[in-house]
Amino acid sequence: MFEKLQHKRLVLPAVLLVALLGCLAYRLFDLQILRHSQLSALARQNTRRETYFQPRRGDILDAKGSLLATSLFAKSVCADPSLIVNRQAEVARVLAPLLQMEEADLVRRLAHVRVNSKGETVTNTYVLLKQPVAPEIWPQIQAAMTNLTFGIDEKKLRRSERNFFRNLRQKAVYSQDYPVRVYPNHMLAAHVLGFAQTEEREVDNHLRNDICGREGIELTLDSKLRGVPGWRVTEKDREGREMVSARQQDVESRDGLNVVLTIDSVVQNIVETALAEAMQKHSPVSITGIVVRPRTGEILAMATLPNFDPNIAGRAVPEARKNRVITDVVEPGSTFKIVVVSGALNDATVNLNDQFDCEHGHFSYAGKVLHDHESLGRESVKSIITKSSNIGAAKIGIKMGAGRLYDYISAFGFGERTGLPLPGEVRGISLPVKKWSKVSVAQIPMGQGIAVTRLQMLMAMCTIANKGVRMRPMLVDHLEDGAGEVVVKYSPQPVARVVSESTARQMVEALKTVVSHEGTAEKAALKHYTVAGKTGTAQKAEGGVYVHGKFVSSFIGFFPADNPEVCISVVLDEPKDGHYGGLVAAPAFAQIAERLASYLHVPSDIDAPGKPGGLADGGEHGPKASIAP
Repeated sequence: MFEKLQHKRLVLPAVLLVALLGCLAYRLFDLQILRHSQLSALARQNTRRETYFQPRRGDILDAKGSLLATSLFAKSVCADPSLIVNRQAEVARVLAPLLQMEEADLVRRLAHVRVNSKGETVTNTYVLLKQPVAPEIWPQIQAAMTNLTFGIDEKKLRRSERNFFRNLRQKAVYSQDYPVRVYPNHMLAAHVLGFAQTEEREVDNHLRNDICGREGIELTLDSKLRGVPGWRVTEKDREGREMVSARQQDVESRDGLNVVLTIDSVVQNIVETALAEAMQKHSPVSITGIVVRPRTGEILAMATLPNFDPNIAGRAVPEARKNRVITDVVEPGSTFKIVVVSGALNDATVNLNDQFDCEHGHFSYAGKVLHDHESLGRESVKSIITKSSNIGAAKIGIKMGAGRLYDYISAFGFGERTGLPLPGEVRGISLPVKKWSKVSVAQIPMGQGIAVTRLQMLMAMCTIANKGVRMRPMLVDHLEDGAGEVVVKYSPQPVARVVSESTARQMVEALKTVVSHEGTAEKAALKHYTVAGKTGTAQKAEGGVYVHGKFVSSFIGFFPADNPEVCISVVLDEPKDGHYGGLVAAPAFAQIAERLASYLHVPSDIDAPGKPGGLADGGEHGPKASIAP
């Protein structure tokens, strides 16, 4: 009996001991196996300090080295909520008046845990409280945090608790210098530059402030401008101090590259000033201007009005931020006649002296009646360009045939992107021959039934000016490091020979007459320079129907005609008082050209005894023959 009682007394402690050992084993299994990853990460957060080094974003410069976009540093106030834990209310109370923020908002943002982008709850080690902050405010914040009291006698606390309050006062709230993107010339070349904005991004469960390109060069060359961040990973001691001897990683940041454009700020300003005056005079929906060196394809200026200030891009309406030079398509109107006439001359289908009956302004073809702006009889091919006869151009297109006409349309680059390093460029609309209507072969030579970008049309004119060789438009000259050393250099890139040099010369002779007394653009003539160019007046189509009273008016020309220095395009969308390109666009062209001639020191080809020579002969080939880039 006594032995049985003894056994019972031993069983109970044994069962309890086994149960305790079981609980301990489960606890160890839970800590070491089930929650190993979570607790390891927590331990790393408690003992490891990670420091992020923000690289400086590269500058954007013009062709002469003038600053177009740069990064300056402003002060921000940040916090490490993991050092505040449950004392957010006290911290928020002293910071709110200094940061001019609501206490409730600060309390919410100072929470020591947060949900990351993956939906996981993580320790909150970084939060941006406010930026920018005036420099004189930061010392006041430091003083307020140093004098922060919590209504307890901290001398009676344990050492770890005293360390907590010391770290809270000294390290929980801190300042950072962060880069701000600045555009010192405000609206100048805004559509080329685009803009960049500071964005808060999560990297390895840490929130970082980065400058990200949004539009323009800032977006397309963001990876070159951004640079490479650096970081440092080191161990902390029990009091939160960094142990230099325990650094695990120490990687320096690498600043972004500077981008040097072909844009010349002076040329850009000349163009924008002239466009602003034309905008005020004619009140169009929009107006664009482009200046290109035909021999190289370098873009010296590209402007669109309405404009915007990249420093405050968020306040601009979306329409003002559109770079209409490459994003919008329009029917080109009579400027497109250079395509059909140069193609017909190149194939020897016509010569400049061939005569066509312009039917006194009315020509019926394939069930459609085509019109001229004035009554014209028999006119030479040269005169068809001079007087901008739609009917004459249509008859040349009919004589060429749809197949060859389409070949030249493609050879001049219509229906494809130019490859300009800017976002949003469109192809335009150039349908294959099988999708043409019966009248297309007559309408397209007039600039109807095809849609182009302003840049495509200008580069087609540059092809004529460049002796028949089409160039790729060039916007970036080179990339350089912070010391000014060139890292990447870009060169002019020929795309193809479209027409022979002799054909191009004939076209130049015809285009010179456009600015004569007999031509459609007398207002584009210059006193000391021979100008070659073409007007365009295209009725706008909406919903597949031409709209009465709405026109796109343009003039594209180059000078000196026989050895062009620059080619200039001016396009007005829906000018209000007058709509002919020769009346509203040609004067703006002349204004720009006169100022450019002075700035670029272009030698006169009218006053001088002899005219400058042309470019070297590139060969006599048709549109299919290409030049290797």
